[in-house]
Amino acid sequence: MNIGETSRRSGLPAKTIRYYETIGLIQSDRRDNNYRDYSDDQIHKLRFVHRSRDLGFTIEECRQLLALYEDKSRASADVRDLATARLSDIDAKIRSLTELRKTLEKLVHACHGNARPDCPILEELAEEKS
Repeated sequence: MNIGETSRRSGLPAKTIRYYETIGLIQSDRRDNNYRDYSDDQIHKLRFVHRSRDLGFTIEECRQLLALYEDKSRASADVRDLATARLSDIDAKIRSLTELRKTLEKLVHACHGNARPDCPILEELAEEKS
Protein backbone atom coordinates (compact mmCIF):
# COMPACT_ATOMS: atom_id res chain seq x y z
CA MET A 1 0.00 0.00 0.00
CA ASN A 2 1.32 3.46 -0.85
CA ILE A 3 2.29 6.10 1.67
CA GLY A 4 -0.91 8.12 1.20
CA GLU A 5 -3.13 5.18 2.09
CA THR A 6 -0.75 4.23 4.89
CA SER A 7 -1.00 7.75 6.23
CA ARG A 8 -4.79 7.58 6.17
CA ARG A 9 -4.92 4.17 7.86
CA SER A 10 -2.28 4.89 10.49
CA GLY A 11 -3.43 8.41 11.34
CA LEU A 12 0.09 9.75 10.82
CA PRO A 13 1.19 12.35 8.26
CA ALA A 14 3.27 10.99 5.38
CA LYS A 15 6.14 13.24 6.49
CA THR A 16 6.15 11.57 9.93
CA ILE A 17 6.08 8.11 8.38
CA ARG A 18 9.06 9.00 6.19
CA TYR A 19 10.88 10.37 9.25
CA TYR A 20 10.23 7.18 11.22
CA GLU A 21 11.63 5.21 8.31
CA THR A 22 14.69 7.48 8.04
CA ILE A 23 15.56 6.96 11.71
CA GLY A 24 14.98 3.21 11.43
CA LEU A 25 11.93 3.07 13.70
CA ILE A 26 9.91 1.32 11.00
CA GLN A 27 10.74 0.16 7.52
CA SER A 28 8.80 -0.13 4.32
CA ASP A 29 9.15 -2.53 1.48
CA ARG A 30 10.06 -1.13 -1.92
CA ARG A 31 8.26 -1.69 -5.18
CA ASP A 32 10.07 -2.19 -8.48
CA ASN A 33 9.80 1.56 -9.11
CA ASN A 34 11.44 2.17 -5.66
CA TYR A 35 8.21 3.60 -4.19
CA ARG A 36 7.46 2.76 -0.59
CA ASP A 37 5.05 -0.10 -0.04
CA TYR A 38 3.55 -0.77 3.40
CA SER A 39 1.95 -3.98 4.65
CA ASP A 40 -0.83 -4.32 7.19
CA ASP A 41 1.81 -5.33 9.74
CA GLN A 42 3.76 -2.14 9.12
CA ILE A 43 0.57 -0.07 9.48
CA HIS A 44 -0.09 -1.85 12.77
CA LYS A 45 3.40 -0.87 13.97
CA LEU A 46 2.82 2.73 12.88
CA ARG A 47 -0.42 2.83 14.88
CA PHE A 48 1.46 1.33 17.82
CA VAL A 49 4.09 4.08 17.62
CA HIS A 50 1.39 6.73 17.13
CA ARG A 51 -0.41 5.62 20.29
CA SER A 52 2.89 5.38 22.19
CA ARG A 53 3.81 8.92 21.18
CA ASP A 54 0.34 10.11 22.23
CA LEU A 55 1.10 8.68 25.68
CA GLY A 56 4.30 10.72 25.82
CA PHE A 57 6.91 8.07 25.05
CA THR A 58 10.05 9.33 23.33
CA ILE A 59 11.22 7.96 20.01
CA GLU A 60 13.83 5.83 21.77
CA GLU A 61 11.23 4.52 24.21
CA CYS A 62 8.99 3.70 21.23
CA ARG A 63 11.90 1.79 19.73
CA GLN A 64 12.23 -0.16 22.99
CA LEU A 65 8.48 -0.77 23.21
CA LEU A 66 8.38 -2.04 19.63
CA ALA A 67 11.27 -4.40 20.34
CA LEU A 68 9.49 -5.66 23.45
CA TYR A 69 6.24 -6.03 21.53
CA GLU A 70 7.95 -8.13 18.88
CA ASP A 71 9.82 -10.24 21.46
CA LYS A 72 7.34 -12.90 22.53
CA SER A 73 9.73 -14.07 25.28
CA ARG A 74 9.80 -10.60 26.88
CA ALA A 75 9.13 -10.02 30.54
CA SER A 76 6.16 -7.78 31.16
CA ALA A 77 8.21 -6.20 33.95
CA ASP A 78 10.40 -4.59 31.27
CA VAL A 79 7.35 -2.96 29.69
CA ARG A 80 6.03 -1.90 33.08
CA ASP A 81 9.40 -0.32 33.95
CA LEU A 82 9.26 1.84 30.82
CA ALA A 83 5.68 2.87 31.52
CA THR A 84 6.45 3.59 35.19
CA ALA A 85 9.37 5.82 34.20
CA ARG A 86 7.12 7.69 31.75
CA LEU A 87 4.50 8.10 34.49
CA SER A 88 7.14 9.56 36.84
CA ASP A 89 8.18 12.05 34.16
CA ILE A 90 4.54 13.07 33.64
CA ASP A 91 4.05 13.52 37.40
CA ALA A 92 7.14 15.74 37.55
CA LYS A 93 5.84 17.86 34.66
CA ILE A 94 2.44 18.19 36.35
CA ARG A 95 4.11 19.40 39.57
CA SER A 96 6.19 21.89 37.61
CA LEU A 97 3.20 23.17 35.64
CA THR A 98 1.16 23.48 38.84
CA GLU A 99 3.87 25.66 40.37
CA LEU A 100 4.08 27.76 37.20
CA ARG A 101 0.32 28.20 37.23
CA LYS A 102 0.30 29.30 40.89
CA THR A 103 3.03 31.86 40.23
CA LEU A 104 1.36 33.26 37.12
CA GLU A 105 -2.05 33.31 38.79
CA LYS A 106 -0.59 35.27 41.73
CA LEU A 107 0.96 37.78 39.32
CA VAL A 108 -2.24 38.17 37.30
CA HIS A 109 -4.22 38.86 40.48
CA ALA A 110 -1.58 41.39 41.61
CA CYS A 111 -1.85 43.34 38.36
CA HIS A 112 -4.64 45.92 38.32
CA GLY A 113 -4.91 45.82 34.55
CA ASN A 114 -5.61 49.53 34.30
CA ALA A 115 -4.13 52.43 32.35
CA ARG A 116 -1.27 52.97 34.83
CA PRO A 117 2.19 51.85 33.77
CA ASP A 118 3.15 49.91 36.92
CA CYS A 119 2.75 46.19 36.40
CA PRO A 120 3.73 43.46 38.88
CA ILE A 121 3.94 40.93 36.04
CA LEU A 122 6.63 42.92 34.21
CA GLU A 123 8.41 43.70 37.49
CA GLU A 124 8.60 39.98 38.31
CA LEU A 125 9.88 39.14 34.82
CA ALA A 126 12.55 41.84 35.05
CA GLU A 127 13.71 40.75 38.51
CA GLU A 128 17.11 39.11 38.67
CA LYS A 129 17.06 35.69 40.30
CA SER A 130 20.12 33.96 41.65
